[in-house]
Amino acid sequence: MTTIPNNTDPTAAEEPLKKIFNYGDVFYSFFYDSTEVCTHRAHDYALNFVRSGEMVLDDGRRQVHVRKGECVFIPRDHRIDMYKRPYEGERYCGIFMKFTRQFLREMYACFSKYKETASAGPAVGVTKLPPTAELASLFASMAPYFDRTVCPQDDFMHLKLQEGLLALLHADPSFAALLFDFSEPWKIDILDFMNRNYMYELTMDELAHYTGRSLATFKRDFKKVSDLTPEKWLIRRRLDAAYELMRSGRQKIADVCAQVGFKSPSHFSRLFKQAYGIPPTAVAS
Repeated sequence: MTTIPNNTDPTAAEEPLKKIFNYGDVFYSFFYDSTEVCTHRAHDYALNFVRSGEMVLDDGRRQVHVRKGECVFIPRDHRIDMYKRPYEGERYCGIFMKFTRQFLREMYACFSKYKETASAGPAVGVTKLPPTAELASLFASMAPYFDRTVCPQDDFMHLKLQEGLLALLHADPSFAALLFDFSEPWKIDILDFMNRNYMYELTMDELAHYTGRSLATFKRDFKKVSDLTPEKWLIRRRLDAAYELMRSGRQKIADVCAQVGFKSPSHFSRLFKQAYGIPPTAVAS
């Protein structure tokens, strides 16, 4: 998992209002007062349990609210904005469990019977899990480790990861078809992905990864669907989106500029005039 805080230093684990610590692939986090916003880009599947407070997951199309006692499954290769904040007077406190490809390969021999009975995997996307005794028992047993002075052994936490995987499969056995798929990353439609994510600052390497391709394959496949380079396509898509927003007359140019992914208003204005022959003010006025 790569977590990129928008307003805090991720290395500042001992700040008075924030604590993050981990044991292998199990992460514990506290946020005492204000909202913590971060961008989650994970190459692995994960469970996130909210012990108190609230976590909001936003993938650009919908928001999932996860509150006290609830658990959510996060698929691999997703870009999600996470908002971790107090709720009903309680600070945010949560546990994040990551299931790496290597770990899942190790577990496949033990849990392969679940894949054999699964006809298809669940829809790709963030999924809030139904409450089960197995999930409740798992996270209750992990609560003592919110005290950082109580440090579990690595092999014990590895057992907790196994328990988490088993609890997930008990909640919905069809997850097995997704978790135990060790084929090469599947390709998704390039233009569909880019139309949903054009406003984000993603590198070409990240675009390739999130669409299930190597960088070379991504560039080759992109040529099949567009006469533009990926970089020029993104600029055109952002300009078109900005034009539609400004034509509605309900937003300021600076707000539109940021909303569609441009960092510099002057750069945006120059590109807009090159594309449409008029400055943004002519559309927004």
